[in-house]
Amino acid sequence: MIAIKSILSAFQNIDFVSSITSTIFIILLGFFLRKRQIFSDKFGKILSKVVLTVALPAMAFNSFMQPIDNETLSQGMNILIWGIVIYIILIFVSPIPYLKFPKDKRTTLSVLTTFGSTTFFGIPIVGAVLGTKGIMYSSIFNIGYRIFLYSYAYIKMSGLKLEKNNIKQMFLNPVVIATFSGLILWLLQEYAPQITVSQAINGTLVTGGSHVSVAFYRIDQTALWLFKPLQYLGNLSSPLAWLAIGSTLGSISFKKASSNKISWYYSFNKIVLVPLLNLLLLWILNITGILPVSYVALATIIIMMATPTATVAATYAISFDRNAVLTSNASLISTVLAVIAMPIWLALLQIINQIHLFK
Repeated sequence: MIAIKSILSAFQNIDFVSSITSTIFIILLGFFLRKRQIFSDKFGKILSKVVLTVALPAMAFNSFMQPIDNETLSQGMNILIWGIVIYIILIFVSPIPYLKFPKDKRTTLSVLTTFGSTTFFGIPIVGAVLGTKGIMYSSIFNIGYRIFLYSYAYIKMSGLKLEKNNIKQMFLNPVVIATFSGLILWLLQEYAPQITVSQAINGTLVTGGSHVSVAFYRIDQTALWLFKPLQYLGNLSSPLAWLAIGSTLGSISFKKASSNKISWYYSFNKIVLVPLLNLLLLWILNITGILPVSYVALATIIIMMATPTATVAATYAISFDRNAVLTSNASLISTVLAVIAMPIWLALLQIINQIHLFK
């Protein structure tokens, strides 16, 4: 009964349904426009370059323009630690299921398995199911995600090596610069000079709202004229990446895309095994007291890890010609599987909550 109610509740949630339909509809739009020759065969790569050089840096930087919540600092620190540790684990573990594949394909699939669409697919679901605290936890968890996604994943997919001649090129990447700049500013905001301003939420001043004291560089509060343009650019990341995926899919038979066994194999690993690994490891760490997490923290992490292919990782693959067709197939199939699996994961989380496995 608990499982049935959880599944029905998920599909009655407009934020959950909208995050799924947005992904699928825009990918299908890109597919349709490519089939109708409105998009050329090179248009997907052009879109991905726009995303990499403009939209993603804006999104990465703006994502750190938020306060540190002292009330959730303890759990937040545990989530921050796990958000870094799990990606280190996945970097070493994710290639194992693909050892029989050629090196180039193994690299692509392992990166896609490690990184999910936590921002565009995960956070709306977390917010709808777990509320404000879940959103805060998901933002903290995403710090480790962004560090490795915009550095490790970029390095692996672009083919850059950790050699002296390539270090400068690696760290001058706009997304990497924006991410680490934002991270440093986020960590140091309490020690920076403070100014008092009228409160703004999501880039909009609150009518009759209170005043808040923030670091002078918190542009989401102190310089809306700068924050808003970056916000608009950042919001382009997801739809442009989805269009690029759909455009790439449009170059091949849709029947072929859905019949690709590798894509289904990858999708099962991403949507089922990755969150299951998180659940098992967190349960062990929780009962041993090494890294205790609450139920809300656990649910946030599982939802974030049970997401389909990260649009950023897919954009890397398309931009750098890393099995672009396979990546687009995997993105579509993993999204479809995530639609099916997410209500099941939510039901499982409800059961875990009922038996008080995590407090």
